[in-house]
Amino acid sequence: MMNIKVNMLLDAKGLACPMPIVMTKKAMNEIEDGLVLEIQATDKGSKADLKAWAESVGHQYLGTIEEEGVLKHYLRKSTSTETIEKQHQNVVTNDELDKRLKSNKNMIILDVREAAEYAFNHILNAISIPLGELEERLHELKKETEIYVICRTGSRSDLAAQKLTESGFTNVWNVVPGMSLWTDETNSITN
Repeated sequence: MMNIKVNMLLDAKGLACPMPIVMTKKAMNEIEDGLVLEIQATDKGSKADLKAWAESVGHQYLGTIEEEGVLKHYLRKSTSTETIEKQHQNVVTNDELDKRLKSNKNMIILDVREAAEYAFNHILNAISIPLGELEERLHELKKETEIYVICRTGSRSDLAAQKLTESGFTNVWNVVPGMSLWTDETNSITN
């Protein structure tokens, strides 16, 4: 295996979303522009999450190498003029989404969590497309339909909402705080 020169190592093994991103964001604030950070994680979703996060804030995603169950992600810190974090402009709360669902509007709930997260608990009739698969599955969605994007906390859904908007979808909403505080009816493998 080739030896990749890094300037800082971040151990995020054993942590689940959103912690690898939270820790990466903090580490990126600590290193100088142009330096490379290696993030070691075991959460399979971290590959799509860290790539999408880096792209949304302007850092350079270099790639990921998997060794013995550990994902080694490599990010290069961009200059301060390149790292303005974007956030999707249309946001709804869980309560607002619940009201819209009850009005039976023609809408899609797009759940961008990993398949296992979705299986254990999801909003009725939600469509599952994990963030890492979104680009290759955009054709499954209609651009003119109202789309409410949800994840566990609002971070992955924010990145997905940005990606949809950039791809020509015109009526996209990020649901915050997401499934971590969703209190209405859900489906799950245990129901």
